[in-house]
Amino acid sequence: MRTRPRLTVLSFAAAATLLLGATACTDLDTANAAGIGRDDMVSELAIQLARVTGLTYTAKYQLTGGETATVTQAQKPTRTAYLHPGGRLLETVTGTVRCDRALNCTETDPAPPAAGPLTGSNLITPESVLAMLNAAALDQVVEAGQHDTTIAGRHATCLDLTGVDRAAASAFGVCVTNEGALASFTGTIAGERFDQALTAYEDTADLAALELPAAAKLTDKRSK
Repeated sequence: MRTRPRLTVLSFAAAATLLLGATACTDLDTANAAGIGRDDMVSELAIQLARVTGLTYTAKYQLTGGETATVTQAQKPTRTAYLHPGGRLLETVTGTVRCDRALNCTETDPAPPAAGPLTGSNLITPESVLAMLNAAALDQVVEAGQHDTTIAGRHATCLDLTGVDRAAASAFGVCVTNEGALASFTGTIAGERFDQALTAYEDTADLAALELPAAAKLTDKRSK
């Protein structure tokens, strides 16, 4: 028989502020999680984050070590661009394009999201975090602490999870904005610490960011 886990309220937002410096986090003290089951909290936050697939937005993040990254997404058709210090990734309905810093790019068939950071970067994508939340919802002994905060001027709901067996990280914290965008993530994956927080958010997308630069050298390796 499943037992109700002990709920604790952890100050993840404060920790993210100390680690990332530029993050604008203000604890709103919604600590009263009594009566809310762990399964409900994890599932509800996963549903909230899943909304990101339908958003048009531009989000800028500060990453571990002070690096920055930008995520741009537009709809009809859905396409998403990730610009990070190691290069860029462009996902469309017809293919996935990966580029290094020198703009040597390779296009392959559409691929599922990575379970951890993007290759060559410290950027954790919303899809990767969603996979971790879905995995945590299946675990029986996860402890979850919930609180609200403000990050980059956006209200966000946060969970701090420990004892996760099925996800890429056994313990991690995640905040999601009311819109469904990833606001912050902290956790250890394959022995490496990742800390990421939203620094700017717009409800629009620069379409130029969703195209390859003219200087890009593209190799098409999609199946015919």
